[in-house]
Amino acid sequence: MVVLDIDGTLHAASDSHRRAHQSISVAVRAAVRAVARTGTHVVLCTGRLSTATLPFLRELEISAGFAVCSNGAVLIDAATGRIVEQVVFSLAAPIAVLRGWLPDAVFVAEDPGVGVWATGVIDDADTHYGAVTLVEVDELAAASTTRLAVHWPGHSGPELSDALSNNAILNVRCCCYTDEPIADLTAAGVTKAAMLERLRVQLGVAASETLAVGDGVNDIEMLIWAAHGVAMGNSPASVQAIADEICPSAADDGLAIALSRWFR
Repeated sequence: MVVLDIDGTLHAASDSHRRAHQSISVAVRAAVRAVARTGTHVVLCTGRLSTATLPFLRELEISAGFAVCSNGAVLIDAATGRIVEQVVFSLAAPIAVLRGWLPDAVFVAEDPGVGVWATGVIDDADTHYGAVTLVEVDELAAASTTRLAVHWPGHSGPELSDALSNNAILNVRCCCYTDEPIADLTAAGVTKAAMLERLRVQLGVAASETLAVGDGVNDIEMLIWAAHGVAMGNSPASVQAIADEICPSAADDGLAIALSRWFR
């Protein structure tokens, strides 16, 4: 079972890496397809909305199996995009708390398989795929979702991380990205690793036969979960510190280089 993050792993992330689809290099496409041809389960595992994950599955010609989306809150059928499993949480308490801490924040909540509800206009991958419904904050607070993205315009990633890391929201897991003022919230206990472990058992893959490659702080649990975790060369120090191996950066087709060690 080979598990691959998307942004910063399959392709070199840029300032717009959370936006529209970016093509995968020829070398990386060939390497991933070579893995799939061996009969190995290739699982894309991303923070992206399911509808924003499908273009990558199509480009890689992955037409069977599963993909993990929304940082582990959603599992989809790779062939159809149909949601197989999802973990939702109520937005009432989190938004009430966040409005106090971040009064000018913009909230984008997933409507799985459909699109998003947003309290403002944000250029983000989630708003490029599926329906975007603009709502008032109070209306959003009455809903439930699989993942809530919190955008803090005019601030930096470290500022948002500091604002959220010193506080806890009951029954919610928060993941911050230091390179941009965005945080992703999911239900407590939801991680890429948790969903992958359930999938591994379902597929009958031995724990020793798992490989994962990623670059972000939301990949840390996934890299620890895998029998062999590979961090991209463009990963933050905290990600590289827990990896079994560090490969070249995505800009240098590091994923293709790493996969070629096991799959010719």
